Amino acid sequence: MTSFVHVDTPANHPGVVRAEAVIERARTARRGFDGARGLAALLLAAIVSSVLVAADRLMSTTEEGGLLVAWAVLWGVAFVAIALFAGTARSLADRLLVASRKSARRRAAARADAQFLAYAKHDPRILRDLQVIATRREAA
Repeated sequence: MTSFVHVDTPANHPGVVRAEAVIERARTARRGFDGARGLAALLLAAIVSSVLVAADRLMSTTEEGGLLVAWAVLWGVAFVAIALFAGTARSLADRLLVASRKSARRRAAARADAQFLAYAKHDPRILRDLQVIATRREAA
């Protein structure tokens, strides 16, 4: 008598399934990433540190007995500066990111146009179409 062995093999490998899940999580995390938040934090830190340096320069002339009061005032200035400049730093970071993205899009469009024109120089059909478009614009 002949017996056949039926082996049920899974359609997906467990390691591949885990890797696909990790890649999908990374994609969703990247979509939710906002670069303005990090830039705003960096700008806020720069603003607050400059305010703290100025406050430290003003308090360095005090005598040794007022050092604890000076530290309390310095930390008070730090927290007030963080509260006051958080919105400003965020909006500045947003504007910087929007400007950098627009600039990147303009550079990419210029690069694509340059590649297209370089290709058009070697293809007479595209060059003829460009010449027709140019003559129509001149006529209009």
